[in-house]
Amino acid sequence: MGVRLPIPSRRSALTGVLLILLGAWGAVVPFVGSYFQYAYTPDSAWSYTSGRLWLSVVPGAAALIGGLVVVLASNRAVGVAGAFLAGISGAWFAIGRVAGPAWASLTPGAPVGDTGMRALEEIGFFTGLGLVIVFVAMVVLGRLSVVGVSDMKAPAGPKPETAGEEPANSDATAG
Repeated sequence: MGVRLPIPSRRSALTGVLLILLGAWGAVVPFVGSYFQYAYTPDSAWSYTSGRLWLSVVPGAAALIGGLVVVLASNRAVGVAGAFLAGISGAWFAIGRVAGPAWASLTPGAPVGDTGMRALEEIGFFTGLGLVIVFVAMVVLGRLSVVGVSDMKAPAGPKPETAGEEPANSDATAG
């Protein structure tokens, strides 16, 4: 007999929404960052490259889908799967910029700002974003892997009696 452990709706809703927002940011910022001088080359808005697709859009979509799964999950196994998907996409953000050129000649381009802005672009587009997504996904995994006392509900119906005890409301003992 399997035990089904449902998730209370409040258990991972906020972290799931945060994963959705971070995934959306990662997928969209390469296309709109040039509007506020926060971009990689080519620094024109809505310019498509295969590097943007594989290093930003795909992991961003995966984090967004993982966040949706976490928010909509009705049992722990599904929520854990969504958190794993988001965690993998965060790792992809963090190491994809370095591994992409060696793996398949994928490059996101070069940061367009000055020295300080280049560091912020690297953090906000790839490494920092990936680490934050991994951290939030691991928080979700931690929250879903522990069954709290408030999550365990008493079974419906009368309380089972233990052997050797008499029932509390016995008519035979009255009187």
